[in-house]
Amino acid sequence: MADVKKVIEIIDKIIADVDEQKLFLTELDNVIGDGDHGINLARGFDAVKTIEDTFESKDIGAILKAIGMKLVSTVGGASGPLYGTAFMKSGALLNGKTEMDMNDFIEMLQVSIDGIMKRGKAVKGEKTMLDAMIPAHDAIKASYEADGDAKKALDAGVKAAEEGIGYTKTIIATKGRASYLGERSIGHQDPGATSFTLMLKAVQELA
Repeated sequence: MADVKKVIEIIDKIIADVDEQKLFLTELDNVIGDGDHGINLARGFDAVKTIEDTFESKDIGAILKAIGMKLVSTVGGASGPLYGTAFMKSGALLNGKTEMDMNDFIEMLQVSIDGIMKRGKAVKGEKTMLDAMIPAHDAIKASYEADGDAKKALDAGVKAAEEGIGYTKTIIATKGRASYLGERSIGHQDPGATSFTLMLKAVQELA
């Protein structure tokens, strides 16, 4: 599926897409959170860009770990530790690998979900990024196990993540600052679910 060069290309697209959507993500967060999700995330990925010249000499695991550490140290709020955890867990999983296949990616999503659930003390159904991540992982896994078509599996994953964003509009937030709004959080999509889906789309488009 991907070698080091392809992984760097995908990371570049994520950096560009997060930057392009930072105001939209922040707007979503203005309504139900701290109002800084997009700006914070863009700052973190801008910082990732500054260490990118070291990536070509690294394996995929080391690249993902470096990204995770950079996000943790530069992104404020909840999203830095959560996305940082996801990248670091992925890095540990792929330690030493210079190529990754679809099974690696599926496992990478699973360890990311596990890490975020543990770090954020969150489960599906609480209006968080998990409401996009878990359906995406399950859809990708089921599709790939059914026919081994990576592109089709990623398409299914993005569709499930987008449906997950839609689902977050229908539920009350019970985690983070959004939980203070109670029923007033209904009708608004979760910024974390939205930013995860944006990253998954970058993978889908380039993989």
